Amino acid sequence: MSANSRLTIAAHALTWIGLYQRRGHEVATSEQIATSVNTNPVVIRRLLAELRKAGLADSRRGAGAGWMLARELAAITLLDVYQAIEPGPVFALHRATPDHECVVGHGIGPAMTAVYDGVEAALRGELAKTTLEDVLRDVLKAA
Repeated sequence: MSANSRLTIAAHALTWIGLYQRRGHEVATSEQIATSVNTNPVVIRRLLAELRKAGLADSRRGAGAGWMLARELAAITLLDVYQAIEPGPVFALHRATPDHECVVGHGIGPAMTAVYDGVEAALRGELAKTTLEDVLRDVLKAA
């Protein structure tokens, strides 16, 4: 099973747009962003459409079409991005109800839910501490 990279790609795209706008550009095309991410522009457009629905990105159609930030980088946390593209829980229980006559089948749900709730709370807490401004600062330090 491979790890999910959607949060990384979304943060990359938004941070790239923010830097591009700071350098005097109004909008960025999905092709430009896709070049930086090294993916297909369709992947970027789909992801940015989700981010637009969440109020993190905006788009312009027609002449001069492209993508822009809906908020400043300092006002967007990684938690905002995560919630926009991964609205469900990190982990899930069985799709089918386990056998309640089995001691493990009966108790696995509550036992795992307690662990998953703690993991989810820790994840959200950590993501809430970091803004995309922080990400850009760290990116520019590494450059």
